[in-house]
Amino acid sequence: MRRLALLIVVLAAALGGCGGASEPDLPRLAADYRGTPARVGGLELPARVRGDYLELATAGDGFQPRFWPGVNLGSTVPGHFPGELAQTRADYRRWLPQMAALGTRALRVYTILPPAFYEELRRYNVAHPGAPVYVIHGAWIPEDRFLATGNAYDEEIQREFHDELTDVVAVVHGDADLPDRPGHAWGRYEADISPWLLAWSIGVEWDPLAVESTNQLNQGVAPYRGRYISTRGQANPMESWIASHLDYVATLDAQRGWSRPITFTNWLTVDPLKHPSEVDLKEDLVSVDPMHMRATGRWPGGFFASYHAYPYYPEFLGLDKSYRSYKRPDGKTDPYAGYLHELRAHHKGQAVMITEFGQPTSIGIAHSGPLGRDQGGHSEADAAAKNADMMSAIQQEGYAGGMVFEWADEWFKFTWNTLPLEVPSMRRQLWRNPLTNEEHFGLMAAEPGKTKRKVILDGDGDEWERRGHSPVTAKSRGAIREVRATHDEEYLYLRLQLDKPYGATPLTFGFNVRPGTNGGMPGLAGAKPGADVTLRLDSDRHATLRQAAWTDPNFYLYGLNHQFLPVDRADLRKGSGKWVSPRLILNKPFTEKLTGVKHPTEIVDIGRLRWGTANPKQRGFDDRVLVASKGRTVEIRLPWMMLTYSDPSSHRVMDPQEDGSVTSERTGRIGITAFADNQELRTAGYDWEDWNVIKTHERRKVGWDVVAAEFDRTAAPPKSR
Repeated sequence: MRRLALLIVVLAAALGGCGGASEPDLPRLAADYRGTPARVGGLELPARVRGDYLELATAGDGFQPRFWPGVNLGSTVPGHFPGELAQTRADYRRWLPQMAALGTRALRVYTILPPAFYEELRRYNVAHPGAPVYVIHGAWIPEDRFLATGNAYDEEIQREFHDELTDVVAVVHGDADLPDRPGHAWGRYEADISPWLLAWSIGVEWDPLAVESTNQLNQGVAPYRGRYISTRGQANPMESWIASHLDYVATLDAQRGWSRPITFTNWLTVDPLKHPSEVDLKEDLVSVDPMHMRATGRWPGGFFASYHAYPYYPEFLGLDKSYRSYKRPDGKTDPYAGYLHELRAHHKGQAVMITEFGQPTSIGIAHSGPLGRDQGGHSEADAAAKNADMMSAIQQEGYAGGMVFEWADEWFKFTWNTLPLEVPSMRRQLWRNPLTNEEHFGLMAAEPGKTKRKVILDGDGDEWERRGHSPVTAKSRGAIREVRATHDEEYLYLRLQLDKPYGATPLTFGFNVRPGTNGGMPGLAGAKPGADVTLRLDSDRHATLRQAAWTDPNFYLYGLNHQFLPVDRADLRKGSGKWVSPRLILNKPFTEKLTGVKHPTEIVDIGRLRWGTANPKQRGFDDRVLVASKGRTVEIRLPWMMLTYSDPSSHRVMDPQEDGSVTSERTGRIGITAFADNQELRTAGYDWEDWNVIKTHERRKVGWDVVAAEFDRTAAPPKSR
């Protein structure tokens, strides 16, 4: 019956699926990825590992080597956490053709998704046999318990992970009926996607302390010898544990008549290389080495290594001299490629894939990297160019594929330098924070508004005139004739109508966000409006934001608490009159182990606001732009966190404490005062209703075509090395 089912799938693919769907929306393909599973050793193989590559099984030509460009797909959408499994059939039906149009040959998913994903993937692939989307499927371990026990051999972890692996294999083969459990996908799974399952990739980014603890607690464990996957060499207990679960997956797949490439998730923090320049001992504490594992002859699909590898962390990527001076085959000096080269050399004779890399498009930055490949702070065009260049480096260094992180922006994501400020954390999925880089890795932007943004920031301002769009908060006969305000889940917006074209007169705004003021405003002698955040627009198109020092969490988290920043306690008294520019910490102070060079605390000032256009249809578009002007109209949008909000959806602002913690307090209407030509214009301020439900739309980020072109270029048949 399995052979008959497979024959039906292949025949349907050859006929183009029900209705004979054509593929006019797909780009020209540099290589044919039309697959036909082959039978080897009594098992069906959609692909296999051979040498440096994952070879695709094709009709007539046997197995053909391919480079696999692809993307990672998360498990949620804005407004929800991953455990809510909020993606819908409509999402998958919309995304899959777009993924194929991008040139995605392999789509990586981390865990079991709702049944609709598998149904829509099968539906799409049967209808598009010449350009199917293959899947690399993952399965998560019970990570919280792993971190708590520090022992992967814990009986509960073993049982739960075995259950998860049993479920995921059944799901892929369309033979599962999963019960409704919190945090897990559930339902009847009847769509068999096994012909398009390129590879298994199980596990998580292994915590080095938990790995080291596992090794110490299980020193007597013998190296694992399995029927399909086995250890070799000096495998440590953690590696044996991983091998045993890879073997378990292989066993379940083989029982259903299939074999395919198999790997496990890994990352730089526990890579098998030594990094004497690394400053954080935890980041080079222990290794999980795929070279200590192999597929036996009974598993013709083969085994390969895979890594998450970003260009900005750990620290050794920017400190190692050999990386800094490394030249790629195309002649570019590239530290990231230097690391890839050394990692690839370690895996001689073993195929390796980079299953996560990418650059976020946020205003905020969390870490700086060589060649400007920072963890954030990129325009959409810059991020796309850097993603394409890194894909090129991955291919040049002989890897089997590269998977960009990620398909679409996810609002629940967090990063180390803004996480303490998003309070309460269980509501961060309800608003989009431009200062949290992790929310902006997507090739697709997920933006507020059902079909488009409420305000397209380009200085035009026509959309403000729509009925019910935004209230007028002030009118006058002075330099500022009118002020309007509105908001969405990402920004507070202002539109100004001036008496003459912008440029002749500086404009200053005071925002009274919370109880208490800061005793006047910077640059305005004698002005006493209530304000704890100010914005000044100068005639030379400079825009600067300032906040009261006593509201700046950096002074509390990294000044009082860790002494990473100088701080004067007098400035932290409410109403002190001290103003500071908003900042983000990028790195704590450290000393290089090999050279003794001391690095001070690294801080980035984000108080200078970009001026330009945030209209994707206009030349010069940059989504980081916060001020736009045209004639007598000025449009402003301010990220909620730059107004010191910790959760705008519930009217909460940050309340930093001397012990280094950050709590929040509820506030009400924002007071807004404007100054021009020494004239004060007090507005009615602005208020909004709390929200618990959001509506968003998607937009291809600028640079999509650059990434698509690189996907298509790398998909050409690889040359022998």
